[in-house]
Amino acid sequence: MSRTSNLKNAVLAFLVPLPSVMLYLYFLSHFQINSNPLSPLWSWCFHHPLLLANVFFFLNVNVLFWLIGFIQSSNWMIDLYWTVIPVLLLHYYATHPLAQFDPWRSKIVVVLTWLWSIRLNHSYFRREKWQWGAREDWRFADLRIHYGKHWWWISFFSVYVSQQIFLIGICLPLYVVHSVDKPLSMWDFVAVGICLCGIAIAYFADTQLHHFMTRNTKLKELGKPMVPNLDRGLWQYSRHPNYFGEQLWWWGLGVFAWNLGHGWTFMGPLINSMCLAYVTLLVEQRMLKQEYRAEAYRLYQKTTSVWVPWFRSSALAVKDKDT
Repeated sequence: MSRTSNLKNAVLAFLVPLPSVMLYLYFLSHFQINSNPLSPLWSWCFHHPLLLANVFFFLNVNVLFWLIGFIQSSNWMIDLYWTVIPVLLLHYYATHPLAQFDPWRSKIVVVLTWLWSIRLNHSYFRREKWQWGAREDWRFADLRIHYGKHWWWISFFSVYVSQQIFLIGICLPLYVVHSVDKPLSMWDFVAVGICLCGIAIAYFADTQLHHFMTRNTKLKELGKPMVPNLDRGLWQYSRHPNYFGEQLWWWGLGVFAWNLGHGWTFMGPLINSMCLAYVTLLVEQRMLKQEYRAEAYRLYQKTTSVWVPWFRSSALAVKDKDT
């Protein structure tokens, strides 16, 4: 990827959220300055914060990102903004005129969400060798090939509209935290512990995976046999510890909302876990298609827990059972 293309994509990535940001800031300034009854438009924005968030998402992400993806023939931007949109939603909910919340809980959730976002952004750019838009998610690339000439319109629904339902839904605890004013309790600290564990596990798992893949790349360049499978560190106890850590984060966020009387928001992390179950299936099928690691990975599947870290089964016992 050329430096010019990298710079263009970086500038583009910083500019794309500006329509929503500028319109929302204009709404806030209009609301604060105008003491007269609000116009129908601003009144609607005031009374329907969740619907307004969906309007911003639909126009600024679904439509704009889709047009950019269509022009560039790559849907890379939604992968990057997966780590940014929750932060934007968080500050939107916290600054909306109808917001009411315990200031300490809000500060805690703000810090946690930024930690999560920074961690995930770091992992993303490290994986992409610090380039902007060098490639799109391999699952989107596979779908592009599968749907061929129809992908241009199917992508609008499968990549963007689906993400709106998913991201708005999974971030509902951020809305609840900023719509209920209730003093801190023990459960808030439980939620903090779960969230921090999730962030830490995902970080170390992704770092171990990055080192493994970097080493294999060097071995391949030297013409030496690559290591077929990562089964050290956290990966010794779970086949997908990074997914496990990510799930912990969202379930911990749900505990904040549950503590405020909105346990129904657990539907978000539940759906996320179901999606990650499907992604896990796709990843493992992909691993088994690579001849140099297929046999080692089949044994890894038999001896190692899928998500929740646990002690490994004996490889010898598995072999004896198979024979």
